Amino acid sequence: MFGALRSGTTLLRLMLTHHSKIHSPGETDYLFDHLSPSASAAGGWRCDRTALASDWKLHLAKIVLPDGPEDGDLIHALTDSIHAQAPDCLTAVSVHRKAPAMASLFPDAKYIHLLRDPRDSARSAVGMGWDGNSYHGVRHWIDSETNWDAAGIPETQVLTVRFEDLIQDLEKELSDICAFLGLEFEPAMLDYHENSTYEPPDPSVSQKWRAEASAREIARIEGKVGSLLQARGYDSVSDPITPGALEKAWLRIDNTLRRWRYNVQRYGFGLFVSQHLARLFRLRQLAERLADRQLQIKIQNLK
Repeated sequence: MFGALRSGTTLLRLMLTHHSKIHSPGETDYLFDHLSPSASAAGGWRCDRTALASDWKLHLAKIVLPDGPEDGDLIHALTDSIHAQAPDCLTAVSVHRKAPAMASLFPDAKYIHLLRDPRDSARSAVGMGWDGNSYHGVRHWIDSETNWDAAGIPETQVLTVRFEDLIQDLEKELSDICAFLGLEFEPAMLDYHENSTYEPPDPSVSQKWRAEASAREIARIEGKVGSLLQARGYDSVSDPITPGALEKAWLRIDNTLRRWRYNVQRYGFGLFVSQHLARLFRLRQLAERLADRQLQIKIQNLK
C-alpha cells in the first residue's frame, strides 16, 4: 500500500490486518528509506546498512537485520522475514515514499494507491505537529504523489482507493480491495476499532477543509499543488495563488514558530531547547541521548 502521510494509510492498514488472510507488520518505510540508485548494487539499489540498522521504526517492529545479504538482497531478506511471521497470509507493507525503489525491487507486486484530498492531508499534517501551516504541510502529499508517478507502475497492478470513498462506504471499498487481492471480504475488517486506538469510522473527517479552511488558505494550497490536484481527480474551488516573497517569508516564520510551540508542548521546554543547543554546538553524544528521549516520548504518543 502506498499513500501520502496523513492520507489514511494507517486506518486502511488496520482494516486489512483484521482480515484472516492478510498480515502487516505496520509502517515499513524503513525498507526503502535508506536505498539509493546504484548500477553495481544488488537489484540496482545501494542500501545504507548502518542507517537502516539505526532506524527507529525497524526497532519498533522488532525485526533483526540478517547477516550476509546487502543492498537489494537485504531488502528481500527483510520482507522474507516479515512474510515468515504469517506464512499462510498475504504480506501487506505500508509505504509513503521511495516508490521507484519499491516498484523496482518488487515488480510483480500488487499495489493499493491510497489517495486523500491534499487540502485535508495538509491540514492533518499541521494537526500532527509536522508543519505549522497547511502551505508547508501539503509538501508531504506533493512529494509522495510525485514520487508515485516516477515509479511507473503498470495500471494492471494498481488499485486506486480514495479515502473519501473508503470512509463513506467501508464495506464496498474493502470488498473491492479484497477482490483485487484475490480474497473474500470479511466483516471482521470493519471491527478494527475494537482493539486499536483508532475510533470507529467517521465520515465527517472527510472534506473538513471545506468548512474549516479560509479561502486564501485553500488558494495557497491549490497553487502549490498545481496540476496534480486535477490529475488526481480533485476539483479546484479557488483561483490558485502563489504567495509573493513577503508572504512566503511570513509563512516560513509562522511554520517554524508553530512547530516549535507544538514540540515544546510535547517534549517540554527543557528537553526541546537542550536538544537544539546540543546540535547547534555539535555535542553529538549529548544530542543523540536527548534525541533518544524525544523518540521515546514520540513512540508513547503513537496511535
